Amino acid sequence: MGEDGDEGAIFVVKTTANQERSVANMVAQVARKDKLDIRAVIAPDELKGYILVESLDSTTVELAIQRVPHAKALVKGQSSIDEITHFLTPKPTVTGITEGTIIEITSGPFKGEKARVKRVDEGHEEITVELFDAVIPIPITIRGDTVRVLKKEEKI
Repeated sequence: MGEDGDEGAIFVVKTTANQERSVANMVAQVARKDKLDIRAVIAPDELKGYILVESLDSTTVELAIQRVPHAKALVKGQSSIDEITHFLTPKPTVTGITEGTIIEITSGPFKGEKARVKRVDEGHEEITVELFDAVIPIPITIRGDTVRVLKKEEKI
């Protein structure tokens, strides 16, 4: 085993589809119980049928997954933290939404309403919209993950 300062490698474990999270949880439990040197386990949503495990060597990962249901096999080779950083960085919910975009609100009191985007606040992941069916157009600020883009338009 290495020291705390040692850089771990990232190993890829093939899993049954839609079982990624349960496999990740079980691998973490086995690692704690058996005191295996596994530093991190993640199941990125974009990576169907695989989880990522950080450890010093592949043998440790093999030991951790051997009795875990739905953990099929360790993929040959290894990656580094740099190669998987994009999985660790959350994407803003307002990405791809611009002023003038037509959206439909998918939750909350205005669910089902269509609106035009007036302003995008990427820092807070919010957008300000004006509802189409409002008698008086009042700007409403809502979270970016509560809308669905219907049609992109250029600024007016």
